[in-house]
Amino acid sequence: MERLDAYLRDKRTDVEKHLAAILRPQAGLPPSLLEAMRYSLLAPGKRLRPILVVMAAEACGGGDPWPAACAVEMIHTYSLIHDDLPAMDDDDMRRGQPTCHKKFGEALAILAGDALLTMAFQVLAEGYPERTAAACCRELARAAGAAGMVGGQVDDLAWEQDRAATVRERSSQPLPHDRGSVEELEQLHLRKTGALIRASLRLGALAAYALRLHPPPLDVLECLDGYGRCLGLAFQIVDDLLDVEGDAEQTGKRVGKDAARGKLTYPGLLGIAESRRRAERFGREAGEYLKPLGTNAELLLALVPFVLERDR
Repeated sequence: MERLDAYLRDKRTDVEKHLAAILRPQAGLPPSLLEAMRYSLLAPGKRLRPILVVMAAEACGGGDPWPAACAVEMIHTYSLIHDDLPAMDDDDMRRGQPTCHKKFGEALAILAGDALLTMAFQVLAEGYPERTAAACCRELARAAGAAGMVGGQVDDLAWEQDRAATVRERSSQPLPHDRGSVEELEQLHLRKTGALIRASLRLGALAAYALRLHPPPLDVLECLDGYGRCLGLAFQIVDDLLDVEGDAEQTGKRVGKDAARGKLTYPGLLGIAESRRRAERFGREAGEYLKPLGTNAELLLALVPFVLERDR
């Protein structure tokens, strides 16, 4: 774990250095927009997704992971900016500081998110040979788009609105999670959270093979994808648990908001103890997917307990 902690610190520094280099003044870019983009993108964070890109690339033999890593973090940050808006999750704190719309107003926050989203694909297109760039753009668009992250957010909002309507109909008191199933919850989070985590790993493999004569082997992609699926579900369960048990100073965002809004969550559906057992099971399954990769996947394997034991 000491080796992993040092690795994560070094890679976070590297990610932030590359992100800062991308977001620099340029002709036609309004200073106010650049400030809002940098405010959210460079705010202190775990940088889990870009680090997954780097780890996957290293597990596949190296290459240049940084365009893909930066693109993933730009997509992730755009999604946080938009998720925090009053029309969605209505949050006022993110990564230990006021959310983008609290700092800059809703209009500029929306535009900052839009700019990060589109710039992510520019970074991929300019960062790799045409074949790899096209494959990376397709991978990221699928994960972040209507059938991926955005679709998962739509389902999350629909559930929340449906719950709110039921509460209004029956009483003024919050209702238990009397609807929804574990399968529905997992499908929601496989898209809302898991799709981008899985894409990060696949992008790392694509980056590693950018200058080779053939794309990543299918069995390698399948191992990384299975690992990402399980890691993403474990990550989301821990996220739900932190909303119940976490501390706002540690997590860097408001806690207790999911239950207050009637969201479908693992603790609300299964209870805290069963949710934690489920996260640990997904962690074990994630490790099983890595076995064919052998020692190349040691850091990815070490990341599992880090995700399960995180406090923010």
